[in-house]
Amino acid sequence: MKYLLHTYGCQMNVRDSEMYAALFDSNGLAPARGEDDADLILINTCAVRGKAEDKAVGKARLLCVEKRRRPLLVGFAGCMAQRLGAELFKRVPLLDFVIGTRSASRVPELLQRLRSGETRVALLDPADTIPPNPNQHPSPAPLSAYVTILLGCNRHCAYCVVPQVRGPEYSRPAQDILDDIQTLVNAGTREVTLLGQSVMRYGVSPCDAPHRMTKGSSFNREVSTFKFFNGGEAAVSNPLNVETSLLKLEPFPRLLHAICEIPELKRLRFTSGHPSGCTDELLDAFRTLPKLCRHLHLPVQSGSNKILSAMRRGYTRETYLETLRRLRDAAPGIAITSDFIVGFPGETEDDFEQTRSLLREAAFDNTFIFKYSPRPGTPAALLDDNVPASEKMRRNKILLADQDEVGQSLNDHLLHTTQEILVEGPSLRNPARWAGRTSTNKIVHFDNPGNVLIGELANLTITRVLPQTLYGRL
Repeated sequence: MKYLLHTYGCQMNVRDSEMYAALFDSNGLAPARGEDDADLILINTCAVRGKAEDKAVGKARLLCVEKRRRPLLVGFAGCMAQRLGAELFKRVPLLDFVIGTRSASRVPELLQRLRSGETRVALLDPADTIPPNPNQHPSPAPLSAYVTILLGCNRHCAYCVVPQVRGPEYSRPAQDILDDIQTLVNAGTREVTLLGQSVMRYGVSPCDAPHRMTKGSSFNREVSTFKFFNGGEAAVSNPLNVETSLLKLEPFPRLLHAICEIPELKRLRFTSGHPSGCTDELLDAFRTLPKLCRHLHLPVQSGSNKILSAMRRGYTRETYLETLRRLRDAAPGIAITSDFIVGFPGETEDDFEQTRSLLREAAFDNTFIFKYSPRPGTPAALLDDNVPASEKMRRNKILLADQDEVGQSLNDHLLHTTQEILVEGPSLRNPARWAGRTSTNKIVHFDNPGNVLIGELANLTITRVLPQTLYGRL
């Protein structure tokens, strides 16, 4: 049996798809060359916006038409699968299976049931159960790898469905994370990106739903790990073997220090952030850890305090900008990227102009801009979605143009400078050129005369700049 994965959504979904691929491989399946070659197609879905769900359902319906011509298994995984569950069998009548966000460990059961001829299989563990161990990675190991450290989210922003479909926060044991990264590095990985919906809350609590932790589970071991992270036992327990002077650090900065001790690892990143996590200890990590990349994705969503309050973001425009100032003081040259939502219920033209002014004042290196989409079950869905679709589109285009101007201005200052990149190999869009990324996460394209290898750190002189792309020569 051959499998194919279609992935929609964020880096968490990309990482989950890697885990599914590894689980399929270990259970006797082989990757397909394309849809026509596949016996099983899994669509890993996103639920953050309605458009993402519509796209996934449309793809599944097209694939199910193919079932009339040949045997083919089609199913959903991911956030939409968790949100809608068995209802998806009604939306896509020929669908074969649905698997939830915390049910990946049941892949062997899924395959056994599908192989026995069963259809309409729904594996939907509650979103607050112990998650599967996400340490399965593709083979061969990628040059740049994602490593999940925090699952779920406790923030409950008014517009966001993630806490419903991903469950409460659950931090992986630190030693498991270190072992995971060491295994990747031994296999050739040189850059790691730590993942979490609100990643800087790592280690705050093991799980907010211990009633789901059944007898015989690993819950007690998890709690023990986080007692180490949260204070009292640090003086007598040091499972990460970090320097004694670091034992009193907050959990997330301490984890960064421990990971940076892995010799063969060249770069470390993490996403996504929240201003509340930008503590003095995190800023000191940016200041003192050379392997920690000088880039932070810090979603802001709006420049209007009225809208930020309605979104339940937990900060104001002023405190957000003060956080950026502290970050840039601690790590001069750090690149800040962000997210915006336009057209949130009640957003007036004045609110939008405040967002425009924040974008310019913050001087983001890049931003991702989304049109508000009401999500069932969220507090914002109860509000009047009173910004017309055409106006959301207009505001989206204006912000994109503003960001291009800001990005071009920032990158103009990089012209003729020397930038260090991690060489990734031939460019995806133009294989005749090679590409790599700076510590600030800017893509640089260059001609390789043949003396640079994938995975090396190389210095380039920047010869041409665009709003989001650089060109250089060795």
